[in-house]
Amino acid sequence: MKLHCCPAKTALTAINKNGFPSAQALPNTKPSGEEFMSKLLRRRWTLLSPDTNIHQITVSSKQGQKGGGLFSNVSFLKNNQPRLGNMMLYENQGLSFYIVRDDLLHPFVNGNKARKLDGLLPLIEDHGVTDVVTCGGCQSAHAAAVAVSCAERGLKSHLLLRGEQPQILTGYNLISTIYGNVTYVPRSFYAHREEMLQTHASMVAGHTGGVVYCNDIIDSSLASQTFECSKFVLRDAPRGTENYSRKVAIVNEGAKDAVALLGMFRLVDHLSQDHLLGKKRAFNFVVDSGTGTTAVGLGLAAMYLGLPWKITAVMLADTMDTYRQQERRLIAEFKRQFRFLLDCHKLNGANDGIVHWVDRCHPRKEKQ
Repeated sequence: MKLHCCPAKTALTAINKNGFPSAQALPNTKPSGEEFMSKLLRRRWTLLSPDTNIHQITVSSKQGQKGGGLFSNVSFLKNNQPRLGNMMLYENQGLSFYIVRDDLLHPFVNGNKARKLDGLLPLIEDHGVTDVVTCGGCQSAHAAAVAVSCAERGLKSHLLLRGEQPQILTGYNLISTIYGNVTYVPRSFYAHREEMLQTHASMVAGHTGGVVYCNDIIDSSLASQTFECSKFVLRDAPRGTENYSRKVAIVNEGAKDAVALLGMFRLVDHLSQDHLLGKKRAFNFVVDSGTGTTAVGLGLAAMYLGLPWKITAVMLADTMDTYRQQERRLIAEFKRQFRFLLDCHKLNGANDGIVHWVDRCHPRKEKQ
């Protein structure tokens, strides 16, 4: 994730186990931005801390050197401990940008995948889920992240990977195989993801188990104001049974659900602290986007808190129309799920777009 400094502006700063209020318990007035973040963040997380490293890259030209490529006459200098906070307002840092090093959060879990799972996995654990089913490409970073994160918490992961098993296991495919239960799915079957996930989850659950989607879990939590498993009804669970041998949760491909936005709200709240990026300076966040969930989460949190941040997303996998459709879906889903806490007036402009989608400079290689 890369940040560009912009001219200074003004800005303002973001569930515990029982932190979701029910409709009956809510006051008539909506909480302010800070109050909303306090309620949203007062909960259990996957990551012990929202901390992340921020590095500065200073760009300068090499004297007397010409030709040889696009960046042959450009020099990059990395500063692992740059001056942040209020010092950024007064220091002349020349031509530079910052990198949020979420890639250092975990040795095997890709940075933004760790953020997506940050708010999701505790919900799954609190509902007594035993197994998690998800899907992705053969080298899916998402599938590997789910496999590793579940293994660390004693949950069983079942990964449906598109295509055929490679002759030699490498990269994320190798990690998925080590930490999870991998099944390779023909492309024709994988094209119908929802049916594929539901069928496999039902098979894992067996005759005495139950299946649930992540959105059902958060909807239940908001409605009941509790995370107690006894008050949660699983899909396909046999009637009259209180204890299930297996409780299976389905996580969509890329964790592209509104619940994944929780981790982005936590990150934005952290980055907007005065000793880091602060609240008085505008930034342009540049992120690469597979599903677009990370970019939408950053944009939604920044808009709700009134931060002068712009989110630019480089589209990696689909058309602009598809990404915009995904953006609208995630915003609507987030508003619906947290409608009792949100002051929706703060998101009035969200439907007009909170992310600046751009094409990548070079075409993506065709998937094997």
